[in-house]
Amino acid sequence: MHPWLSVVMPVHRPTPWFEEALASIAAQGEARDAIEIIIRDSTPEGPAGEAAAARFASGLAIDYAHVPSVASWTAKTNAMVAAARARHVCTLHQDDVWLAGRAQAMRAMLARHDDAALIFGPARLIDPAGRDMGGLYPPFTPGLIPNSQFRDRLLVQNTLAMPSPVFSREAFIAAGGMDETLWYTPDWELWLKLGDQGKVVFDPQPTSAFRIHPAAQTMTRSREELAAQLQLVLARHLLPKASTAQLSQASVAINIALAEAAAGDRAAKWRALASLWGLGPLGAYRYLRYSRLAERLLPRLRLRLAGGL
Repeated sequence: MHPWLSVVMPVHRPTPWFEEALASIAAQGEARDAIEIIIRDSTPEGPAGEAAAARFASGLAIDYAHVPSVASWTAKTNAMVAAARARHVCTLHQDDVWLAGRAQAMRAMLARHDDAALIFGPARLIDPAGRDMGGLYPPFTPGLIPNSQFRDRLLVQNTLAMPSPVFSREAFIAAGGMDETLWYTPDWELWLKLGDQGKVVFDPQPTSAFRIHPAAQTMTRSREELAAQLQLVLARHLLPKASTAQLSQASVAINIALAEAAAGDRAAKWRALASLWGLGPLGAYRYLRYSRLAERLLPRLRLRLAGGL
């Protein structure tokens, strides 16, 4: 049986949630060979995820390999997509999960939009214990999205949670895959590149959950690198006359200031507010709408106040 979907899972020192991620796929009730799961584990001490993968092998078609020489999750992802047998692919990181009904919903969307380069939807946000903390709803209307609108709004803020999108393997390869030099923005840039490859479709049903936790890579790396990578994506993809050009530049400044505030810089929140104020009333409204700032920030603030971050 040829799989209708390939799920790629880059793993490095598996978290306690790795088995939960696999269990969420197994719970979909699909035939064993309907979904192919490719796992590449770069744990230097040995094949740390092998035993967990083996426990699900009777119900899931798992292709597991230990690749200690390939530490980068982007390099592992590129290699896994190249090896995928299905026409459509999605990623599932070891700390995220599928929600009930995701496989059925994806099948239905692909039946209607088989030629789409990218299909995505909202995602729920969960805490380390799996408790629901809210949702992240990208600022689009359901159905086919104009490519220019997708690019312009996504350049204000990456509102696509990593486990949500399903994409064409052919479009991924044509777009050049993920930039392996990036660690903070490779997914953001990938969605933008896929948006240039063909149809983009928004499904309003949330079918995946993104876990917020203190060990996440994007919360533990250099703020200077973060700023450089945000600016790099704008330099590559932002058109000078884009309707959201000013919002995109302000968003970078706000994101950097918020990261500095999270790291303990008490003055940073005022810099973020100054950048927002500089947009004027209409610009600030559009920024808040497209960036989904409240949806992204409030769950993290609640978790921080509860001692979870």
